[in-house]
Amino acid sequence: MNTPNNQVQVNKWLITIAVMAGTFMEIVDTTVVNVALPHIAGSLASSEDETTWILTAYLVSNAVILPITGWLSALFGRKRFLMLCIGLFTISSMLCGMATNLGMLIVFRIIQGVGGGALQPISQAILLETFPVEERGMAMALWGIGVIIAPIVGPVMGGWVTDNLTWRWAFYINLPIGLLSLLMTFMFIFDPPYIRSQRAGSIDYWGLGLLVVGLGALQVVLDKGEREDWFSSAFITRLAIIAAVALIVLIYHELKTRHPVVELRLFKERNYAAGVTIMFFFGFVLYGSIMLLPLYLQTLMGYDATLAGWALAFGGIGSLMIMPIVGRLTTVVDSRKLVFVGLVINAYAVYLMSNYDTNINFFSAWWPRFIQGFGLGSTFVSLTTLTMSRISQEKMGNATGIFNLMRNLGGSFGIATATTLLARRSQFHQSRLVEHLTPFSLPFTEWQHRMSQALPDLGSNWQLWNAPQAVAGLYNEVLRQARMLAFCDDYWFFTIVFLCLLPLVFLMRRLPRQVRAEETRAEALP
Repeated sequence: MNTPNNQVQVNKWLITIAVMAGTFMEIVDTTVVNVALPHIAGSLASSEDETTWILTAYLVSNAVILPITGWLSALFGRKRFLMLCIGLFTISSMLCGMATNLGMLIVFRIIQGVGGGALQPISQAILLETFPVEERGMAMALWGIGVIIAPIVGPVMGGWVTDNLTWRWAFYINLPIGLLSLLMTFMFIFDPPYIRSQRAGSIDYWGLGLLVVGLGALQVVLDKGEREDWFSSAFITRLAIIAAVALIVLIYHELKTRHPVVELRLFKERNYAAGVTIMFFFGFVLYGSIMLLPLYLQTLMGYDATLAGWALAFGGIGSLMIMPIVGRLTTVVDSRKLVFVGLVINAYAVYLMSNYDTNINFFSAWWPRFIQGFGLGSTFVSLTTLTMSRISQEKMGNATGIFNLMRNLGGSFGIATATTLLARRSQFHQSRLVEHLTPFSLPFTEWQHRMSQALPDLGSNWQLWNAPQAVAGLYNEVLRQARMLAFCDDYWFFTIVFLCLLPLVFLMRRLPRQVRAEETRAEALP
């Protein structure tokens, strides 16, 4: 990639490292926050479902900024816009660490999401332009390694700082990474000629407004729906209607306007349409399962944040091992086969998680995540390569923006769905377990015998009405078992979602082994 005076050429590997630095910072922050979530809830006196707003508020502000990444890059210049995003993300991270209540933290997370939203699509677009078409699979694998190292480092680092310092350091650690990313971007990233000559033009204000209203209302519905008993609440019903109308009008408007904020015409390309759909549900399960695992290990198994972080990190290790191999395989193997195999591995890993119980050891906790890492790595590289294979360079920014938008939207839906299922299935299993707690059931008599041994003062013929301490212990164990079964139901549901994605792979066209840039440009969307 050339500098503005076209006299200096920057090595493509330096460009790769530079764009990976900002992406690394953003993903580290996401995984760190997942591990610290129970501690944040306790520190800010909020419930578990309320603290999930910390995750989903970030995803929604991400989703709003992603579609206009291309326009903002043209307005400011891609390099300046990238540096602006890195600076905003770093400053808002510091503000998140200083928050004194949940409301402040959510506001600062929204600002952080605005800064972080463009980091991944811009870095992907830069890499896809830097490497020739036949090396794009390897480029995505190299970028993916940086993306995957972050989920390895993030949970462990987040667990350690949460246990030994405070959850606030989960945000403060972004400062050195952000400064390094700013320096490398300034030194090694330069706008190509078509970016320098590009004019932003007029923004689709109607489209942007409809997008903000639609996604904002939808996110409130997803986050507060369970607490408000969904459509029995007039507030949730009104917001759901607003979200539906805004998004329907948005689709109609974007298809009619000349310069849409969301380029829906890209979906005319079959590979892109199928790939984006798969990525939506891929994010649905990925974010949902990542949110559930630390919660399960810390609230039911008694793990500290560091140990829960290690269990989460093994998924990144598995992805790190497989991604370079998949990057090579994309040049000799049909990428559709790699996506198919990756989805099957993901389904199997989440199925293993559905077999968790309250007696699992640490190996049983991290082993499914390790297997899932192989599936994530296999799917990510080949799916990205297939999805973007027939998109022109000029449309790459918009295409990667929508691609990442759908992943984040899927993640937001996944977290909300997982939280709702967890609450509803906990209530269901609690009622079913209580049905079997009679003085004549074998499990109850066995538990009564154990209590007699654990609490000798009760005597051997104690009854429920004169042993409140024992009854409290029994009730807590029923709640624990019901919640464990609810976690398993969540993972079983995610298994079904992965299996339902398999037919979509066959809708995609095969990626040629070697395609010249001119041919790809000729086949790209007009």
